[in-house]
Amino acid sequence: MHFASVSTLEYKFVTTANVPLFPVHSVLFPGATLSLRIFEPRYTEMISQCVKNNTGFGICLISEGNEVGLAAMSHEVGTLANVVDWHMRKDDILGVVVLGNERFKINNQTVAANQLLSADVEILEPEESTAIPDELKHLVDLLKDRISHSSKKHEDSELRFDDASWVGFRLAEILPLRLAQKQYFLELDDPLLRLERLDDVLEHIELLG
Repeated sequence: MHFASVSTLEYKFVTTANVPLFPVHSVLFPGATLSLRIFEPRYTEMISQCVKNNTGFGICLISEGNEVGLAAMSHEVGTLANVVDWHMRKDDILGVVVLGNERFKINNQTVAANQLLSADVEILEPEESTAIPDELKHLVDLLKDRISHSSKKHEDSELRFDDASWVGFRLAEILPLRLAQKQYFLELDDPLLRLERLDDVLEHIELLG
């Protein structure tokens, strides 16, 4: 299923900030965790400073380029991430687990000599808790089933099955969607529309039991 771009949406934002960016071939949703393998010096130093200063950085989906080497181009909407766990792997690569927080929109970005990206961003206003209409509550049942059959990823999370925003982000996170589709659902700024579009997508994908 094809979705039109949502880049023309007028987002509400609460503040601005300058943050380092980590472009990846993944989409991080608010409230989700993501495991990262850190081996390039630019990102090792970035993670070190973030942990030391208890600050976050931006995760954004690559639109052109690679995760290593020269700075990649990324989509303009991403998610702020904070390190919640880290360990040195047996292969001497730093393993990091981050938690997604607020979404952000990139205004402009700069590339340092070491190819580390940083950007002036607008931190988007968190979506308000919205009740799920009866005609979409079957999506809640689907999510409960998916979580019950998944790993312990959401075991310690606050489960908010009555919140359209939380349910939509969790479904977009765990369903077998293309990265472009996941980015689309990250960028949507209407929790009910997100659920409606997810319901449309479910008609075209086969879920394994």
